[in-house]
Amino acid sequence: MSGGYLTGDAPDGGAPDRWAPDGGMRGEVADGGPADGASAGGASAGGASAGGAPPPGEDAEPARLTAWLAGHVQGVGLRWWIRARALELGLVGSAENLEDGRVKVVAEGAVARCRELLALLAGPGTPGRVTGVTQRWDVPRGGLASFTER
Repeated sequence: MSGGYLTGDAPDGGAPDRWAPDGGMRGEVADGGPADGASAGGASAGGASAGGAPPPGEDAEPARLTAWLAGHVQGVGLRWWIRARALELGLVGSAENLEDGRVKVVAEGAVARCRELLALLAGPGTPGRVTGVTQRWDVPRGGLASFTER
């Protein structure tokens, strides 16, 4: 992925990474975590770590990626585009518009495939204009059968 990752400090010791195409910090979030109230806590059970870093281990290990996309991301076909890319990668989950203007993406599948989706989210060819991506990694919760737009 071009640009750079920057990690902020959360009060609980964990933090999501914030990425912007120009390498700068974008999408500052209150309390150092996702604005939708989700925690960006420390290590989770099952070997995956919550926060900005993908879980350690094999690329085939299952993981859960949650990403919040900021910028001109609603009303541009982005959720449909994300669904198509996720299905091509064999991921399950959802993409939904948030009231604050961002798009929230939840994807579960192999770590390597989740990384590929993350790279696509702010890459060239993404509908609209993504100015920042905040990500959180965790263990998969399961119970998802496909990838949906909400």
